[in-house]
Amino acid sequence: MTLRNRILTKARNIGLASTGSVSVFLRDVGNGLLEVSHNSLALVGLVVVAATLFVSGRADLRHTVEVTALEWLQSRHEARTEPAPEAEAVALADTDAVSRATAANPGELSSQQAAVAHWLAKRYRVAPEPVSRLVQEAWNVGPRVGVDPTLILAIMAIESSFNPFAQSPVGAQGLMQVMTRVHDQKYERFGGILAAFDPVSNLKVGVQVLKECIARAGSIEAGLRFYVGAGNQSDDNGYAGRVLVEQGYLKHVAGGKPVPPNAALPGGAPVLAPAAKAAESLPAKAAEQADPERVALLR
Repeated sequence: MTLRNRILTKARNIGLASTGSVSVFLRDVGNGLLEVSHNSLALVGLVVVAATLFVSGRADLRHTVEVTALEWLQSRHEARTEPAPEAEAVALADTDAVSRATAANPGELSSQQAAVAHWLAKRYRVAPEPVSRLVQEAWNVGPRVGVDPTLILAIMAIESSFNPFAQSPVGAQGLMQVMTRVHDQKYERFGGILAAFDPVSNLKVGVQVLKECIARAGSIEAGLRFYVGAGNQSDDNGYAGRVLVEQGYLKHVAGGKPVPPNAALPGGAPVLAPAAKAAESLPAKAAEQADPERVALLR
């Protein structure tokens, strides 16, 4: 036998011996694990049987175990059927909501506009962000139509105290208390009469109505009397005076002059109470005889 054959034969014998040793080792390990598992299962079974026998002999323990098990099963069922708070938040999410909000950051306004916005927010106890947006609109719309922005804001303050959902008994609606049914055509440019409750749309329509009233009456004070529906009456119940005083306060604030937020209005009228509307603003006798359609002709 050659040397090469002897080497190959010896290597083959070593491999066979190693394989046999590994097989024996694995077989012994497997038998050991099987024996241990059998013993462990037997031990667990004995513990379960013993616990069952013990509990079955104790009615109070058996009741406690049953109640605990039932509560656990119910909690598991509720956890599977009820959506998690995170899931509810995701289902209710609306990323376009901010685009519908009528608000602006007061820090982005000019110093003059910001001063007015903060003063109005304190005076009428409303958030500065939505008031800031209205101040922006007043400063944008007013010069384009030839109406002082402070007059626009003063009318909103006296008419609704900056409540965009305000409505009078005769149907004047929104921030500037425009008679929606009378000026429905003006609202067509904003998508319909429901725009009366959109603050910016109501402001723009109200400014148009105010402009018409001033042009018809020939002066701001007389125009305000027409705006409130008292153009043909001898008394507007102090409406024009309150608006003009409020505008004076706003001009002072815009000019950097200090004005206390609780500054009084003529006649001791409370700051937060909206002015009387249309027929309500007339003297009692005239109000009884007033035709709401006629009174609201320009409102």
